[in-house]
Parts: sequence; structure tokens; C-alpha cells
Amino acid sequence: MKIAVVGTGYVGLVTGTCFAETGNDVTCVDIDVQKVEKLKNGIIPIYEPGLDILFDRNTKAKRLKFTTNLEEGIKDAQIIFLALPTPPGEDGSADLKYILKVADDLGPLLEDYTVIIDKSTVPVGTAEKVHERIARNAKVEFDVVSNPEFLREGVAVEDFMKPDRVVIGTTSEKAQKVLSHLYNPLVRQGNPIIFMDERSAEMTKYAANAFLATKITFMNEIANLCEKVGANVDAVRMGIGSDSRIGKRFLFAGIGYGGSCFPKDVQALAKTSADYDYDFRILQSVMEVNQNQKTKLIPRIKEYFNGELKGKTVAVWGLAFKPYTDDIREAPALENIKILLSEGVKIKAYDPEASENVRKLIGDKIVLTDGPYSALENADALLVVTEWPLFRTPDFDVMSKLLKNKVIFDGRNLFDLQEMKELGYTYYSIGREAVLTPVLTHS
Repeated sequence: MKIAVVGTGYVGLVTGTCFAETGNDVTCVDIDVQKVEKLKNGIIPIYEPGLDILFDRNTKAKRLKFTTNLEEGIKDAQIIFLALPTPPGEDGSADLKYILKVADDLGPLLEDYTVIIDKSTVPVGTAEKVHERIARNAKVEFDVVSNPEFLREGVAVEDFMKPDRVVIGTTSEKAQKVLSHLYNPLVRQGNPIIFMDERSAEMTKYAANAFLATKITFMNEIANLCEKVGANVDAVRMGIGSDSRIGKRFLFAGIGYGGSCFPKDVQALAKTSADYDYDFRILQSVMEVNQNQKTKLIPRIKEYFNGELKGKTVAVWGLAFKPYTDDIREAPALENIKILLSEGVKIKAYDPEASENVRKLIGDKIVLTDGPYSALENADALLVVTEWPLFRTPDFDVMSKLLKNKVIFDGRNLFDLQEMKELGYTYYSIGREAVLTPVLTHS
């Protein structure tokens, strides 16, 4: 099939590349001239494991192409995906200006029946708005479909090629037939394509992300209570995660969620609720708890240094909001760094992929190192923010020689409490007892 993808951000690029991998002829359209030139030259603007292999294979086979010209990009396309940004406004609502602008432009360009798909995460009722805007100038038949993505950064290629389910919102039998043909290669193992009306599909995406955000936040609240009562959140997690009604995933305590989806989608669903005069109290609590959770270890750091943080150096491991991505949107690391800098703390940080994005954002306010151990040199403490696998089994003997104090503030519960005790570290984590040992090892 011939497919156009408008927008080459995270969702658009993964969508276009993966559909090219299943044999379709895909043209990706973007107004960013520099980005398109880089893509034409084989330079991928995001880090996503496995994407480079598919990108290289399909650009060489000429199944995946790029252009800045919308008319050129959609010519003869049977399906047009809209994978455009929907940034949150000041009130939390999703801004649809990019989608609606493209909808206005598409109307007069359509030459034959086309399925236009909202791939972006959009509020309930957006498909109707897009349809109305296209219809103003369209001279041919078309359908507007809601087909939300459920991609996890870090495993997006796998999620796309082997989806748990495909949700398609349309009441058009013609569109259903087209999209069944498109998605069948991805669901050969029997995972369902679920057809529903457009509004239900739009709500499904928000409901899924809001529920997962709530699950994470609930576990963080349990972790905070565990610290109060002397329980261990790791044991609690195993105890409840073995219940099939609850499940094991999204139960790890930590310093909150970030990224491009959960914060934005929870805010947008809360705004939709307010627009319909419904007080969605759980979502308000989720947002408040998560914001507080992000900087939960700051008071511990202040307490450890008796409130005297000025002039201290803190090593930070992890800048991305999660491992296997370079995405720093709503990343807890940024919140912690901002507060520590305001207290006069010097920051030395390392992340395998996100350092360049942080450099672009905050410049030379912190030192970005080329490895985890170089961040520790002459640092007064280590703060772990992102659970990259290479942080899980470090050389603690080397660490103790580099750090001024054998103290770790672990926002992702990477290390074993007993091991920390045996190694003589002072160790603070989330929802578990603090390991307290003598402060100084060397100066």
C-alpha cells in the first residue's frame, strides 16, 4: 500500500519505518527542512533501539522516503497518518493547532478516496473536528479514523511490530477493510484488532496511560508508607504483583514518571473531565503525588549534609526519563538538578544517550561526563535517577575510591540493601530502610 506519514517525530518516524518494513511504500512529511535533510542522509534524530536497522534497510530499498512538500508526500496515498505534536496548553488541554492546520491543507489535495488517521494522542471529539476541516475543501470521499499508538520508548519497534492489540476507531466499513489489510501482517499471532467508534478509541488511549500512571503513583504512595511503618516495598511489590488481577508490571517504586506521554495525557484527560463538569479526583491526586515524588530524595540529601549544600558536588547517574531513550521531557533528573543548582551544588552527570539533549537545554550549568565513573571523581555523593542497566552492577570498590563519601541516594532502588550494608555505604532508596554507616571514607 502507499502510505503518507505527516510528522517525523517519535511516533511518526517509528510508524513510517515499521510500515515500510512490512512492504509498504511510505513517504514521511515534515516542515523541518534540516530534519528532513538529515533523514535523507541517513541520520536519525532520535535514539530508539532497533530503529536504525529498519531505517537503513528500507531507505536503501526506497520503500521509505522523506519530503517537506505535503502535496508531493501524499500523492496517490491510500492512507495518511497524522503524527503531529499535541503539546499541552497552560490549562493542560492538548493543543490541536498542528493537526487542524494540516487538515485544512489536506482537503483540496485529496484526489481519490483516502483514509486519514489520527495517530497522535488527541482529545475525545478530535476525529470529528479533523473531518469537518478537511470536508470544507475536499472534493472526494474520505474517512477520518482514530488509531492511537501504544508505543513504549525504548521498545517502540518491538511494540509496533508485535502489538498487544491494535485499536481502530471508525464506523466506516470501507475504512475498516483498508486498515484490516494494513495491520494483518502485525497480528498474525492472534493479537486482536479492536474496532470501535472514534470517540471510544480516543478515550482508550487516555484511559490506558492514565491507568498506568495511576498504578505507578499508587505504588510510590505505598513505598512512602512503607518507609513510615518499617516495611520493604520490594517485598510488598512481589506480594501483590503475583496476584493476576493486579499483575507485576508498573509496580516498581521510584521518583516518579516522566516522558512525553504520561504527564501530558493525564493532564489532558483531567482537562477533558473539567470541560464536561466531572471532578476526576484520582487524576488530580496522581499529578500532585507524582510531582512531589520526583524530588523525594532532595530532603534526604539536605539532611545528610546538615543543610549545608553550597559548594558540594553531586554525581548524577541518568538524565533520560527512562532507560533506552534520549528523551528528557518531564524527566525527574531535571527537577532534581534544578533544585540542587539553586542550593549552590555542583553537578557532574552521565547518561548513555541523553547528555546531548541536556546540553542543548541547560548548556554549561552542569558538567556532562563521558562515563559513569568519571562523574564520581571528587563528588560528595551519588544520586541515581535513571535505571540504565549499566548502573545496576557497578564496581563498588572503584566507586568508593572516587567518591569523597560512600553515600548513594538511589531513586530507582537498583542496589541490594544487604550488599550496601556489607560494603559500608550509606544508602537511601525508595520505600526501604535507609542503610546508615559512618559518613566519611576519605577527603
